[in-house]
Amino acid sequence: MSTETQIHNIGYRDYDGPRLGRAYARRSLFSQSLRGAYGLGRSAKSKVLPMILYAVMCVPALILVAVAVTTKMKDLPLDYTRYAIVTQAVIGLYVAAQAPQSVSRDLRFKTIPLYFSRPIERVDYVLAKYGAMASALFILTASPLVILFIGSLLAKMDFADQSAGFAQGLVSVALLSVLFGGIGLVMAALTPRRGFGVAAVIAALTISYGAVSTVQAIAWSTDSLGAVKWLGLFSPITLIDGVQTAFLGATSSFPGKAGPDAAAGVVYLLVVLALVAGSYAVLMRRYRKAGL
Repeated sequence: MSTETQIHNIGYRDYDGPRLGRAYARRSLFSQSLRGAYGLGRSAKSKVLPMILYAVMCVPALILVAVAVTTKMKDLPLDYTRYAIVTQAVIGLYVAAQAPQSVSRDLRFKTIPLYFSRPIERVDYVLAKYGAMASALFILTASPLVILFIGSLLAKMDFADQSAGFAQGLVSVALLSVLFGGIGLVMAALTPRRGFGVAAVIAALTISYGAVSTVQAIAWSTDSLGAVKWLGLFSPITLIDGVQTAFLGATSSFPGKAGPDAAAGVVYLLVVLALVAGSYAVLMRRYRKAGL
């Protein structure tokens, strides 16, 4: 070291306040990411698409409730477990828009090292982003179910039946939110370019559903009935359809309603859990180095 080296006091004040640590940083990142998924705290332009998609998810539920109350129906026109299946295109579009917003910008502007320079580690970043994306999706998919449930009570439908259906619907969309959130973040984290991330998410969630549904219809028309339920393993939304058909009393949307039984449902559930765990592992590996 040079003998001319000097240390200068340039007047920075010492910080005597509490050191909030990793847990606070993780909660802050989660809250920021969740708010950002709906454009809160960002420009007005950023709020337009998520709010429109949220409205698109909720308006059909309001219409169904209005019809049920007006005509004094004894049951809702659409089961709780069917709502997310019917609106899967809207859900896929929401993930495609918001997953890259959550992670691609950090990669593109190389802000990851700034996060990791604070008392936050790789696992905190991944858990906060994953949790925020899954929570945003749960808000998106559970809100219409709440509207349907309130509407069923206003229409004086059987409380026990509606409560059971509502609970089954919540379990289904919770599983869907975790699965879609993980897949969406993995696709978005593979590239810093938002456009590529959007295309990758749409391919993984929406195009795969169209392809699987087409092949299932062909299998059904050629009397390959046993193949229909196993083909459902190759698309995220048909995986959720299979799990809720096997374990939540839902009616399958597969051709001929040929959904999996309990034995095949175990395979569906294991594949879903493997995809969730795999998504987490891929994200952890992606953020292994801070200097991305």
